[in-house]
Amino acid sequence: MSAARLLRLLSLLQARRSWTGSELAERLEVTTRTVRHDVDRLRGLGYPVDAQPGVAGGYRLGTGGALPPLLLDDDEAVAIAVGLRSAASSALAGIEETAFRALAKLQQVLPARLRARVAAVEASLTPPPPSRDSLDPDVLGAIAWACHNHERLRFEYRSHDGATGRRLVEPYRLMQRQRCWYLLAWDLDRSDWRTFRADRIALRPPAGPRFAPRPLPSEAELSAWLDRHLAEATWQYRARVTVNAPADHVRSRLPVPVTVERLGDNRCSFEAGSDDPTKLALWLAMLEADFTVIDAPELSDALVSLGERLLRAASTPAK
Repeated sequence: MSAARLLRLLSLLQARRSWTGSELAERLEVTTRTVRHDVDRLRGLGYPVDAQPGVAGGYRLGTGGALPPLLLDDDEAVAIAVGLRSAASSALAGIEETAFRALAKLQQVLPARLRARVAAVEASLTPPPPSRDSLDPDVLGAIAWACHNHERLRFEYRSHDGATGRRLVEPYRLMQRQRCWYLLAWDLDRSDWRTFRADRIALRPPAGPRFAPRPLPSEAELSAWLDRHLAEATWQYRARVTVNAPADHVRSRLPVPVTVERLGDNRCSFEAGSDDPTKLALWLAMLEADFTVIDAPELSDALVSLGERLLRAASTPAK
């Protein structure tokens, strides 16, 4: 039996869901009887190849059983090695050692040319900073399963300021930002979309009941929404600002994405925020438009101080 043909057969079975015996025989340039023998050989090596008789039948690579050797091309092997290296510094608790063991096994069987490629990629990457909060993989898996099955979740949630509370949500999507996992969900008590850091979730089983999914925005809109939410979530100072300028102009001048409400052709408003009122005052000054600050004394004081400083600078004679 040709080992090269056996590898070619395995590659075909991995590339498509189902093949007829005649299709495989044509691709491998052998008889259908030889295909049957080669399939039996793959099964003996641990690959669960399912076969269905009849005209509409065929062969497909099944799942389950012992993990057999994998057939990887060069790019796939490099991608897996780099992925395992990243997982070794993951925020998922307990996965680091497992990733290192898997990476060591993979590097033992990589050809020298691929080991060199992996080393070059790793050397060019800046390692992520250590995570302050670790996430239990079982919790992440349970959340992902509830998202997949459209099952409600109950959990205790610890917010960024340390406050805790019970939540009942319809989970939709897990998204990652800055080595943290976030759950996008519909909060049933607040009747609105919310995001929750997964490492701050303490699940209260069981999940359920099931729910009818709500329409979701596009992937790009979801990503932009999450970025905007994370930028706003920990603001210490907030203010409502009305600007005498078109909404598109204001969006293009702001340093972070925020929701700008159009009030007319040349008037809009938005909620601004920052941990530093002086920085916020500088951002607003760069709008190059007249604006009004509503009910934000810290920001108003910062604007006055900034204006006085600029006036002093303008009135100082040049030497």
